[in-house]
Amino acid sequence: MADAERMASADTEAIIQQQEAEAREQERREALQDAFHTVLKSTTKEWKGGYPLNLAFLEWFYQEYGEECVEELAEEARAAYSDQNIWYKLTGNTIHVLWTMYCEQTGRFKNQMERVIWQPCASESEITLAFTGDINFGEGQRTTNHMDQCTNGIQDCFSEDLLQVMNDVDVMMVNNEFTYSTRGEALKGKTYTFRAHPDRAKLLHIFGTDIANLANNHVYDFGPDALLDTMAALDQEGIPYIGAGENLEEASKPYYFICNGRKIAITAATQIERSTNYTKEATEDSPGVLKTLNPDKFVEVIEQARKVSDYVIVFVHWGTEGVSDYGWDQYHLAEAFVEAGADAIIGGHTHCLQGFEIMEGVPIIYSLGNFWFNSQTLDTGLAKITIDASGGLTLSFIPCIQKNLRTSLVTEQEEKQRIFAFLQKHSAKGTIVTEEGIVTQELPAVTAETAVRQNLSGQ
Repeated sequence: MADAERMASADTEAIIQQQEAEAREQERREALQDAFHTVLKSTTKEWKGGYPLNLAFLEWFYQEYGEECVEELAEEARAAYSDQNIWYKLTGNTIHVLWTMYCEQTGRFKNQMERVIWQPCASESEITLAFTGDINFGEGQRTTNHMDQCTNGIQDCFSEDLLQVMNDVDVMMVNNEFTYSTRGEALKGKTYTFRAHPDRAKLLHIFGTDIANLANNHVYDFGPDALLDTMAALDQEGIPYIGAGENLEEASKPYYFICNGRKIAITAATQIERSTNYTKEATEDSPGVLKTLNPDKFVEVIEQARKVSDYVIVFVHWGTEGVSDYGWDQYHLAEAFVEAGADAIIGGHTHCLQGFEIMEGVPIIYSLGNFWFNSQTLDTGLAKITIDASGGLTLSFIPCIQKNLRTSLVTEQEEKQRIFAFLQKHSAKGTIVTEEGIVTQELPAVTAETAVRQNLSGQ
């Protein structure tokens, strides 16, 4: 064959190969578009997480995770499934996290990025969050005076192993039961008022604090200017806060932590005061806290957080001081929060521990009491939430003791069991505190007749 003929043959073969490649690419794109449309048309609002998923989102999803993931989604849609977990199974991110990523990377729906923190986790297999009861850095208080006299300051006021636990969890939240300011006057008629110098806010870093609660009855002790100073002091330290704001809209906003591909909302409100009104509720144009004596506003916050999150953690300041048994007011508020979509409820305010309950599958600790607040000897501890690799949420309690102006981790088994027994005594019927401090639910007794029926039915 002449050189010219060989070249012509090679050119023809190259053209054919190019045409075949173009045809395959066209076929691939058509199959991809068909998968896109199948996902968009055949999935429920719940499966989509309620988001306005469209071709732009799926094109982004394809670029991030590839064609195989898109085809898997289409297969899920064709089978008429509504398992929202498919997003996490395919990508390691839930639909709530994927939507947040999409908004962040494309610049669309910028409001979806408000108060979102991408939080690294110590383990890929679980997420841990911990919560404290009341802390007090108020000037002139015995806690603060003692701290100022210690060689190592606040680090001498907590046991080393407790500080290690607090710094090791993925998200650490404290209840900031005072105000940071040098302005304002103590509220007239209020028995106890607490104000710390704004420089004290940096002490929260010793705890590994990731977020602070301001929805309590002492953050307004020196009026609106001092509350504004408190928020400014926390902003200065880069510490997010919830439960208070310059207006009602700000006071109502949760913070969202994205951990190991899951999105967790943390919300806060205060029921206190119930018969007085020293601590002002935020309004449309004035600073204050979010209140939940009437639960409607807070219920709406929880419901909205539920729509855009995998988990909603509710932190609420409620109950009666010095009473270890939770009240009916707390119980009924908890009912409203659970119905609104809470996944766990952490309570505070009473200056003593209260018990647990599991309500419709939602774990509750009614009060963490004090954490480091005064000179009394009191049992205290950390509420710990663990979310495992499968998405299961567990509430547990890490016992501590406040004694001699120092809070320490309880390590002796006998002391641990004493505290667990106290919590068990004050917990709801059917709720169990295990020897490891895990809050669980008593399984219903299986009668002989029931066992026979289950055996016969193959259960």
